[in-house]
Amino acid sequence: MKKTLFMAAAMLAAAPPAPAGAVAAPARPEVRQILTKVDRLYRSSRSWSEIEMKVVTPDWQRTLSMDFWTEGLKKTFIRIGSPARDAGSATLRLGNEMWNYFPKIDKVMKVPPSMMLGSWMGSDFTNDDLVKESTLIDDYTGEYFEPARPAPAFYYIRLKPKKDTVSLWAAIELTIRKDDLLPVSEDYYDDKGRLQRTMEFTDTGELGGRRMPRAMKMVPVSKPGHSTTIRYLKAEFNGDLPADTFTLRNLQRNTAK
Repeated sequence: MKKTLFMAAAMLAAAPPAPAGAVAAPARPEVRQILTKVDRLYRSSRSWSEIEMKVVTPDWQRTLSMDFWTEGLKKTFIRIGSPARDAGSATLRLGNEMWNYFPKIDKVMKVPPSMMLGSWMGSDFTNDDLVKESTLIDDYTGEYFEPARPAPAFYYIRLKPKKDTVSLWAAIELTIRKDDLLPVSEDYYDDKGRLQRTMEFTDTGELGGRRMPRAMKMVPVSKPGHSTTIRYLKAEFNGDLPADTFTLRNLQRNTAK
């Protein structure tokens, strides 16, 4: 026993001292903390934003301008302002239900659950992407992973849908900046492990008193030359909203903010 203690003391004495000023590497935040931040990045208790969406294909391009209101993670209202042919079109989401209004035919149509993963207004974003029926924190489980060529400035998180989650994606891989926990990209994979689309977050800066990426570009891998970019032009968080913002009656009301 004395010999063992003597050997341990000798090994400690022989160990090189820590460099002066050395600081231990900060602990990684919990995955849930990062997912909550990403989910709420463009939302708050109440929010309004002015958004521009540019859809690009090999044959044509179109740009939509819209107003976007949210309340928490369960309520979303979108109204298109331009181009003229789409002006007044609107989308409402309440919990797990979603409706679209088409002013040309003056009709409100409920979106069935089977269409939540369909394209929104001909873009590369789905209905679910825009109104966020699913959330990363509630519908996916996540863990850190290390890609083949990790960059020291980023965290990497792999998400898989929970058992009861309806999702096109067997896995989503997030790249997150370590310094401010803002997203850099999201890669979406099918059940055969094939990359299907990538979303890139760019133009980080101040918006509505927050520091955040002000542009998101969705690129479908299987459709060369196609992309959709959403750019946030203005935003207000935690302000007051009209009481009837998130109502079916408001869908058919062609009003500005």
